[in-house]
Amino acid sequence: MNPKLNIVANQFSQLARKSRNNVSSTKVNKEAVDNPPLEIFKLGSKTLRTEAKRISKVDNQIRNLAKEMLQSMYSAKGIGLAGPQVGISKELLVIDINFEDSAAEPLILINPEITAFGSTLNSYEEGCLSIPGVYLNVVRPSTIKLKFRDEMGRPRKMNADGLLARCIQHEVDHLKGVLFIDRVTSTEELKKELTKEGYKMKDVLPLD
Repeated sequence: MNPKLNIVANQFSQLARKSRNNVSSTKVNKEAVDNPPLEIFKLGSKTLRTEAKRISKVDNQIRNLAKEMLQSMYSAKGIGLAGPQVGISKELLVIDINFEDSAAEPLILINPEITAFGSTLNSYEEGCLSIPGVYLNVVRPSTIKLKFRDEMGRPRKMNADGLLARCIQHEVDHLKGVLFIDRVTSTEELKKELTKEGYKMKDVLPLD
């Protein structure tokens, strides 16, 4: 996920501190690098529409992949990245809504599953590292409950709201081959934004 850089990440610093017991202990420099380890695939690539597979064993290979995903995400100035976006069909997400805070730790979510959605919906502008330049409003539940495994393979549960809840929902969609543009309700605005950036409407899939 890649909202505009002046997004309200700082407003959620308190939320991030509350969830610190659930966050990753993986240390990654948040500075951009000239040659990120992983390529981020763009709209039109089949890998973005491939459903990810559960990770059966959490080992050093998975932890190293998470690090490379974080490095690639920071280099692209994003706040969330899913395995399919880098050509890896695994249920692995990395998230850092406080990417400008070097002390804030990222989330690494393995086999994430949203177990409950709040009843309150809100609309907020989203973007995506796989669809750079496109920003559109998407309606989502404002709160969620989540279960996942951390980078050590330990089962975890957490509650999330605000930007963090939205980012998690956006990235979990990627694991199902769903993009945020599929959830945009204004066809006119969607077509305008995609055309402006050189993308094609045929790459938008209707949701059942």
